[in-house]
Amino acid sequence: MEVVHTPVLLRECLQWLSPEEEPFAHDAWMVDSTLGEGGHSEAFLSQFPTLHIIGIDADSAIQARAKERLAQFGGRMHFYNGWFADFYAAYPPEMPKPNLILFDLGISVFHYERSGRGFSFRHDEPLDMRLNPDSGRESAADIANGMREEELADLIYRYGEEKFSRRIARAIASARQGGRIESSKALADIIFDAVPAGCRYGRIHPATRTFQALRIAVNGELRRLPDALHGAFQILAPGGKMGVITFHSLEDRLVKQYFRNVGRQCVCPPEAAVCQCGGMRRADILTRKPVCPTAEEVRENPPSRSAKLRVVRKIRDATELHRAGVEGF
Repeated sequence: MEVVHTPVLLRECLQWLSPEEEPFAHDAWMVDSTLGEGGHSEAFLSQFPTLHIIGIDADSAIQARAKERLAQFGGRMHFYNGWFADFYAAYPPEMPKPNLILFDLGISVFHYERSGRGFSFRHDEPLDMRLNPDSGRESAADIANGMREEELADLIYRYGEEKFSRRIARAIASARQGGRIESSKALADIIFDAVPAGCRYGRIHPATRTFQALRIAVNGELRRLPDALHGAFQILAPGGKMGVITFHSLEDRLVKQYFRNVGRQCVCPPEAAVCQCGGMRRADILTRKPVCPTAEEVRENPPSRSAKLRVVRKIRDATELHRAGVEGF
């Protein structure tokens, strides 16, 4: 099978999430929360021959590719088709608690290059961007054509951190008056013309941040993340490790905040007269600073350049107070 996506920080994930130390040296369980084409799972199953993995992905098309790739591992590999937040909210009670959990929050290169759903403006494709096209959720075209100009500008600014969000939203609102914007290339051209001429040929295409914002909104990526992190931490076995790879500051901020909460002695608000969280750390933060790709990896796989890996080791279950204040948007 031809593999499109190269997993990022692979060597670092194998190092930081190794199941070799006791008590998980044999028959450990791992959840690959973002299976994609199965690159991380293949490496873990190959390096740790007694490890079992549950792979989660909302996209049945890319999961079918992973099933083909990972068939060689037989019953050591299991699959769940759906959103990771839903999986952790209803973790199967008959399954053992995982010893390792990995989230790779990046979008697979497969989606940009092979899905045909308008994730990339390098191709002229229907403006969809849904990871699960059968979800019934709004597509990127629905948002671009149906959202009020002011709301669209706010969305582009919030999720894309785009400084020209007002100009871009105004241009989109004007263009759609002449007919519905249906393709990724049409939208990219509108954005290209909307930004100042001096900003059209920078390091990244002018449409990059707007496309990111639409993708995040379409798939509820930041809205789902806090519940997913908390749900995953709760079902992780004590002593187990959880690692999260992020690709932009909005994701990393949420992960850093949640890990900081479970690593603190007390998370009660200052006005609380009596501690209600138990006054005990729930995790050891193993990566005080995020682990970033080496210069060599960035040269060989440019999409890895913004990746950051954070890892914690669970001591005990968290409480709702540890989840409080970590809000997606």
